[in-house]
Amino acid sequence: MYKVKIKDPNLSMEDLLKGSSEIVQVELGSLVDGVVVAKAKNKILLDLGGSLVGVISGRELHDSLETAKSLKEGDTVSAVAVEDENDDGMVVLSIRKAGQIQAWDRFDKAHKEGQTIQVVAQEANKGGLLLDIDGIKAFIPVSQLAPLHYPRVDNADASQILAKLEALIGVKFNVKVITIDQEMNKLILSEKEAMADDRVNALANLQVGQKVEGVVSGIVKFGIFVAFEGIEGLVHISEIAWGHVKNPSEYAKVGDKVEVLVIGKDGEKISLSLKRLLPDPWLEVAKKFKIGTDVNCTVNKVTQFGAFVTLQNDINGLIHISEIAHEKVNDPRDYLTVGQKVTARVISVDLDDHRIGLSLKVLKPAPEKKEEPKAEIADAEIIEKEVPAEVKEEAKEEKKEDKTKKAAKKDEEAEVKEEEKESKTKKTSKKKEEKVEEDKEKKKTKAKKTTKKEEKEEVKEESSSAKATEDKEKKETKAKKTTKKKEDK
Repeated sequence: MYKVKIKDPNLSMEDLLKGSSEIVQVELGSLVDGVVVAKAKNKILLDLGGSLVGVISGRELHDSLETAKSLKEGDTVSAVAVEDENDDGMVVLSIRKAGQIQAWDRFDKAHKEGQTIQVVAQEANKGGLLLDIDGIKAFIPVSQLAPLHYPRVDNADASQILAKLEALIGVKFNVKVITIDQEMNKLILSEKEAMADDRVNALANLQVGQKVEGVVSGIVKFGIFVAFEGIEGLVHISEIAWGHVKNPSEYAKVGDKVEVLVIGKDGEKISLSLKRLLPDPWLEVAKKFKIGTDVNCTVNKVTQFGAFVTLQNDINGLIHISEIAHEKVNDPRDYLTVGQKVTARVISVDLDDHRIGLSLKVLKPAPEKKEEPKAEIADAEIIEKEVPAEVKEEAKEEKKEDKTKKAAKKDEEAEVKEEEKESKTKKTSKKKEEKVEEDKEKKKTKAKKTTKKEEKEEVKEESSSAKATEDKEKKETKAKKTTKKKEDK
């Protein structure tokens, strides 16, 4: 048995309670503040006031802000109570869950005030990037990525899109909250919205003819996309180089820093050029490739309307289908192949449109013209002159007969048309008569129905009248009987 020694026997119970520690109660799931009294590698003890001590350990130490790492003895920290007490009599707490509650508060505030926050992508699927922030699942759709991170691929290939998105895992993004629903645990973020102000300002200040520095954000078969100051422009394949460009990926790769010239601006659609920042080789074309000059060139492309040839590094010319051979050419591929070396003559030069026309057929001898048809025509004229007058008369008569026959044929055709017209008219009249008869029948049927109805109503009225008369007679008979009884009395 334990003996209790009372220092002051005159102390009341009220005095004893005043000197004792304050009784603190913690509700499960509530957010509480505590002071760090001890910190180990995987455990932190908190003084919750009174006699309560809280413990945070394991995965409950970690939140997205890595709060536990910076804590030291004497610091105050918020945590959520997840158990009343463990085997050691301490309240089990969680910084992770506290971080989740605080994260929702941060996201809600950021959404209401339009603040930009920084997040890190942790997973990717075909629709976008996935994030887990203190247990809160967030999503950045592909459509909400900024130009620099947008996965541009040819033909919208899903596997290529996923590969580009997976390359963004671990990347930090500045985003804005565009949809938040805590009850549904739904959080949608947008990188594009976070850069909206920069994009508006950049577009307002952008001028055609301006040089800008940017980063290649995408390469497709029709050109190169370049991102700068939150906006994106396209260097069309025709603006990549002065010469013929087969594959844009041969001139740049994603992530390259490039300088481009703004050549067009239509709303948010920006047209850029790489080649216009380089010397124009066409300025020397007029000197080197004069009309009538024979040049050696190489076929680099064959189409349905002709063949393109390389004259020098960035200068191409066209041999039109009509300039390939003297005979009719149905398919240029029957005459020329890519890589074939040919000699052609310059027949036109257009410096404004950067076009050179060449010809192969002018270098080949033209086929001899046949004179036989002309001789036949001449003989025919001689024969016509020698034709006797009688024969000419007969020919005239034959022509008259032909005209008469044609006129008769026309009359016959006219008669046939007239007959067809009459037949059609008769059919129409017959249809009208049939319709009139049909309407008459309908009217008769309706009239019969009406008559029958009227007859029924008459019978009904007669029946009602007969019943009324019968009732009246019954009343009179009853009245007579009543009167007789009174008289008898």
